Amino acid sequence: MSNHDIFEITTETPLVLIGSMARNLKPVVMAKLEYMNPACSHYYRAASALIRDAEDRRLIHPGMTLVDWTYGNSGIALAMAGVSRGYKLLLVAPDKISREKQDVLRALGAEMVITPSDALPGEPRSCVKVAQSLVRNISNAFFANMYENPLSRDVHASSTGGEILRQTDGRVSHVFVPMISGAMISGIGRFLKAEKPSVKIIGVEPEGSVYRSLFTNDAAFSPSVYELEEIGAPEPSRFWEPSVIDDIVQVSDEDAFNCGRELLKAEAVFAGGASGAVMAAALRSASACGAEDCVVAVLNDFGGYYLSKMFLDSWMKQKGFYRKAKTAIEQITAEDILQLKARKDLIFASPESTLAEVFEMMKQNDVSQLPIVSYGTPIGSISENRILSILIENDDAMNSKVVGFMEQPFPVCRPDATISELSGKLQQSASGLLISLSDGRLQLLTKSDLIDALTHK
Repeated sequence: MSNHDIFEITTETPLVLIGSMARNLKPVVMAKLEYMNPACSHYYRAASALIRDAEDRRLIHPGMTLVDWTYGNSGIALAMAGVSRGYKLLLVAPDKISREKQDVLRALGAEMVITPSDALPGEPRSCVKVAQSLVRNISNAFFANMYENPLSRDVHASSTGGEILRQTDGRVSHVFVPMISGAMISGIGRFLKAEKPSVKIIGVEPEGSVYRSLFTNDAAFSPSVYELEEIGAPEPSRFWEPSVIDDIVQVSDEDAFNCGRELLKAEAVFAGGASGAVMAAALRSASACGAEDCVVAVLNDFGGYYLSKMFLDSWMKQKGFYRKAKTAIEQITAEDILQLKARKDLIFASPESTLAEVFEMMKQNDVSQLPIVSYGTPIGSISENRILSILIENDDAMNSKVVGFMEQPFPVCRPDATISELSGKLQQSASGLLISLSDGRLQLLTKSDLIDALTHK
């Protein structure tokens, strides 16, 4: 009976393996489910600590009104911690936050002031300015300022970073973190860089957010509006700490929402749009990582808060973000098909080989066609039928170079090409097609390979 206070629950948030979505990637890809706690967000770690710290310093006492601005999740965590201790909550939020988050905040008894999402930093109608104005004009009020409070960073340095290191048995090589105020990435980065300097810390934000431009010294950048919530910022906070960050990548609204939807269907991970952005960035970057790497994506928001938005087809279509989910068959890729085959080096002819030599290669390897490759590039092909027709016309041709009798080269596809794409290519080239692997090698696929994959799906 050690957890008498819901905000004293200290169980680690789960770190789960991403299987289906990362099946064609070499490194291990894992998701740190920071939203799996009583407040359904990573702010759970900070909310109670913030209130208790203010109480210890005699800045607040029950009966006062806690004021803050929020994208929703920080407000929910603050309200859960504050209302249960006898505080009133007055929160300022942009009009783009989901209906579900507004409903939860009102259910908690918090009062809300909604401001326009397109308000620029510093404008009187912006969330921050409105919240600051309310604190000045309301008696017995305290500005919680969760996004700028050092405790928001410190809890991630003391807990989240250590959990990631322990849960990966020290294998973690890359950590992708959503950037809002920068508190989470600074806390995680500080801890992991001290414990394992080789770890790469990568921030993730929406297109239109400010941090990438600061990181690259892009003076021409100006912030723009994006649909994503719980990620990104129009201006940097006091936690902007580029010394612990190795890179910052941006993800579009469309890619983030669709990746979040796929997380639920493919991995049973019910996360929101910000988490979708982080996972999309992690998967995209993991394609360049090796088998020895361990990539961790920190997922910070709960999908249940977006049922009226990213998980609603009509909203996705209205915004132009909708993508039809792939069927089980459509998800089969060239890489999946190659994994069913016994991997071996591609058998091919060089342009200088004679027809006799090529035919002997076919007999020895029990194949009926061969690609012709020059310096790693497919330039043509040759089949038994072609050789037979040549000999019927000229039986002395067997000593001639194959380059003079080549047929069209096999189509070349990437490992992530779907079975539908591969089938379409094979309809145009009945013999086969080549898959170009990341290490430069080529592998042959035939119609028989596709049929075998479909019967083993």
